[in-house]
Amino acid sequence: MAAPKHFLQLHDLSRDELEHVFARTRWIKDQFKRYQPYHPMFDRTLVMIFEKQSTRTRLSFEAGMHQLGGSAIFLSTRDSQLGRGEPVEDAAQVISRMCDLVMIRTFEQDIIDRFARHSRVPVINGLTNEYHPCQILADIYTFIEHRGSIAGRTVAWVGDSNNVCNTWLQAAEVFGFNVHVSTPPGYEIEPERAGLYGDDHYEEFADPMDAVCDADLVTTDVWTSMGFEAENEERRRDFEDWQVDAQMMRLAKPDALFMHCLPAHRGEEVAAEVIDGPQSVVWDEAENRLHTQKALMEYLLLGRVNP
Repeated sequence: MAAPKHFLQLHDLSRDELEHVFARTRWIKDQFKRYQPYHPMFDRTLVMIFEKQSTRTRLSFEAGMHQLGGSAIFLSTRDSQLGRGEPVEDAAQVISRMCDLVMIRTFEQDIIDRFARHSRVPVINGLTNEYHPCQILADIYTFIEHRGSIAGRTVAWVGDSNNVCNTWLQAAEVFGFNVHVSTPPGYEIEPERAGLYGDDHYEEFADPMDAVCDADLVTTDVWTSMGFEAENEERRRDFEDWQVDAQMMRLAKPDALFMHCLPAHRGEEVAAEVIDGPQSVVWDEAENRLHTQKALMEYLLLGRVNP
């Protein structure tokens, strides 16, 4: 039995493979918009395991699998044996014998890595503390839809060097673009934790205004990610100068886009005039989680499919 192909970090797929996924996304999205059925996953089952709460991840995977003709099963660690101490390795052996794909949204990356090592089917990272590869798939596809190739462009990340930031940094290495990162002191990038091969594709800026200068895309995330709620008040104080507002966006290129993976806190990490303004593509970005993940599941299960 051939080893399954997993998607645990963005680096797990090559640039060629990811560009194939984007090409398939375009075709699959077009079918969806024209109400044309496409059911390559008939009689296939996706198991979704959630240790962290979700709106967009659950909806996009569950709806996506149904739209592809398959079925999706929701499992929470609160109401399964995983929440009562069953070893991850044992759960992987059993669950992967009863389905065709597994998506996991959890805390430490080690949990999903261990599960994947014992799984007979492809495993997809729906989010961990370290990485969020499905989000960045959707983000890059959204940029391509609006502005063309992202190669050689500049992405400005303003805020916490969290899992989304880490994955943008990996994407820059894969696709050949640059990331300007600005974080408050004490929240800087940790290259080893980000899984980077080098520092050729990113630069750190103490002042967020310098980071966004001439950027093609400005993006951010909440100041307090899930699991760090105890630090909320401290983070509000530390990040108060890292809000993406209209003044900051004016320093980016005139046609720069704004992205946010959502949920957003207007008046904290982003001003309402930006996220609800003409440069914002956050709703396209959210919708594209659905379409890129359908293309990803198709590729992991069926390989290279052409229309």
